Amino acid sequence: MKNLDLVKSSILINDEKLERLNDKNEKFKLGIVGGTFDPIHNAHLAMVEFVRTKFNLDFVLFIPSGTPPHKMSISTDKHDRYNMVLLATASNEYFAVSDYEVKAEKRSYTVDTLKDMKKIYSLSDIYFITGADAICTIEEWKDARGILESATFIATTRPGIGLLRAQETIEKLNKKYNANIISVYVPSLDISSTYIRDQLLDGKSVKYLIPSCVEEYIYQNCIYKNETKKHEQLRKL
Repeated sequence: MKNLDLVKSSILINDEKLERLNDKNEKFKLGIVGGTFDPIHNAHLAMVEFVRTKFNLDFVLFIPSGTPPHKMSISTDKHDRYNMVLLATASNEYFAVSDYEVKAEKRSYTVDTLKDMKKIYSLSDIYFITGADAICTIEEWKDARGILESATFIATTRPGIGLLRAQETIEKLNKKYNANIISVYVPSLDISSTYIRDQLLDGKSVKYLIPSCVEEYIYQNCIYKNETKKHEQLRKL
């Protein structure tokens, strides 16, 4: 199936999931995970699935950022990043993707997104999934108090993150803001979007680091500047 057909198919699948989400008429647990997803990779997916099952979340909504305030140098088109998340999550019936921030014409702030998600999904208990490293800097975000009041936070720890520092910060934030931040160790893969972009720029393989449908989308649409240089050679390996 051609890549464009896969995207169209993923959009239809996602629309059906969102319809199911919108039709819920009783309390449910909604996980929300945001990010640039530049690109989305297997560690993202494994981490979210681990959290979903551990906390018995009924649904997880991925919200790719449009124009994030904290990453001024991002150059990948927001629609490409959104399409890659659609492709990556299509096979999981519990994962859906929102274009809420992608459609926004202004900068996206977590506090605004969370408050609007609570209005849209009024019967949900929202669990915001993020990394423990992000939690350590959350007081630098717009309206930290408003953010922490909007959801239960699940702070995932991963390789390279100082567990002691993260736990100390979480305890401080819980006390200072009467927040509900839960830390959880995720036995995840040591993969980052930066590493994948560097691999692509160097013409190296990213097979098994990202879903194959996302890999193909990147190559066919030349998402990262020089990634096509050795693509044909790599595909023969």
